[in-house]
Amino acid sequence: MNSDLATRRLHAAAAEAAQCTRCPLYRDATQVVFGEGPVGAPLMFVGEQPGDKEDRDGRPFVGPAGRILDAALAEIGLDRGAAYVTNAVKHFKYEPRGKLRLHKQPNRGEVQACRWWLDRELALVQPKLVVALGVTAARALLDRAVVLSRLRGQSLELTGGQHLIVTVHPSAILRMRDEDERHDAFRGFVDDIRFAAKLAKAA
Repeated sequence: MNSDLATRRLHAAAAEAAQCTRCPLYRDATQVVFGEGPVGAPLMFVGEQPGDKEDRDGRPFVGPAGRILDAALAEIGLDRGAAYVTNAVKHFKYEPRGKLRLHKQPNRGEVQACRWWLDRELALVQPKLVVALGVTAARALLDRAVVLSRLRGQSLELTGGQHLIVTVHPSAILRMRDEDERHDAFRGFVDDIRFAAKLAKAA
């Protein structure tokens, strides 16, 4: 499939996903947050789900976690615009707490219902390497329970032939209270992305 056709089909998939009712999450979310980036991107980053800001803006990784991802990409000289960024679940799942909307982890059924869209993104973008940001994304991509610490640093293979590495979700770094701990976690995150970029370049 040529890139122009794949791009048109990706745009069509995004438009179709905007009407998705495959799971109940659409009822409370503001909108679907589909992936963003070019067909043929060597790297695809897959997170868990949109956050509050992503839900309002309609774009993936534009909130605090996105700033961590952008900082890591800048650290190793990668242009985010050359990567494809998406989530395993396209609607924001949250728990109201006063005026706040607090993140709530999607369940297995919600992740599986949204796998339809993730599979289409993988098939159309055809990245050389996929980076799973956190456990939920890794479970969605591998379709099994995972222990992040056991898979981190390994190059795995998906059924579609793409290679996969697993790292932490940027939001996990944000939640760390100790400054030294956050610094070390960020350095490890940067190292993981550098490793992914190296593998993608060699693929």
